[in-house]
Amino acid sequence: FFLAVVVNQRFLKGKGFFRTAYYFPSITSSIAVSLIFIFLFQGNGAINALIDPLLPTDRINWLDNANGMIHNLLAVFGIDEAPAVLENTRFLGLNLWTWLSGPSITMYAIMILATWTTIGTLMLIFLAGLQNIPSEVDEASAVDGASALQRFRFVTLPMMKPTLFFVLSVGLIGTWQVFDQVFAISAGGPQKTTLTPAYLVYRFGFRGSDMGAATAVAFILFVLIIVLTLIQRWVVKPEEV
Repeated sequence: FFLAVVVNQRFLKGKGFFRTAYYFPSITSSIAVSLIFIFLFQGNGAINALIDPLLPTDRINWLDNANGMIHNLLAVFGIDEAPAVLENTRFLGLNLWTWLSGPSITMYAIMILATWTTIGTLMLIFLAGLQNIPSEVDEASAVDGASALQRFRFVTLPMMKPTLFFVLSVGLIGTWQVFDQVFAISAGGPQKTTLTPAYLVYRFGFRGSDMGAATAVAFILFVLIIVLTLIQRWVVKPEEV
């Protein structure tokens, strides 16, 4: 949304260039971009080259590292084992040390990749919504003495609610359906830290030949999408969509 607001500014030169640049990752092959990310995060990749001057450590293949971001940062300072209080305190079947780990580096890489390849499409949708706001409304509020921030809060945001609902719904569905990046980068690893519902459907149905489990996961995914979409629709107010 922020990118769309910036590109929509009247004083900005070269709007066509910025729209194309932001949208370009969305039309590139996700498998090809995934291979680039594999090269970036491998032992002799660019990520290790950037880290070495700041935190000299043994070069590792980050995509094979099942530890979370916090565990990796603590390991730099020699903290490899859990303190007793974190090891012995459990919540929902896991100790607090495991909860503290957070997503693996591989999951962060997939999140960055998925965001980078979809942000352009969502930006164009937001931009279309911004350009659909009548200029007379904004000009009238300016004549009435409203500041730029007030016009954005009381004019732009309320009129963008339908677009916001649509983007949230599409983004939510796309997030639950992430598959190709996981398939190309990690195949659900390391140690099942990057499993997604869509990949579980593939894993159960096509690799394990367990169509019952695949159908169950797909149905649960369908229900989750419907429920969360209805919640978003209620929050945004259906009569305004």
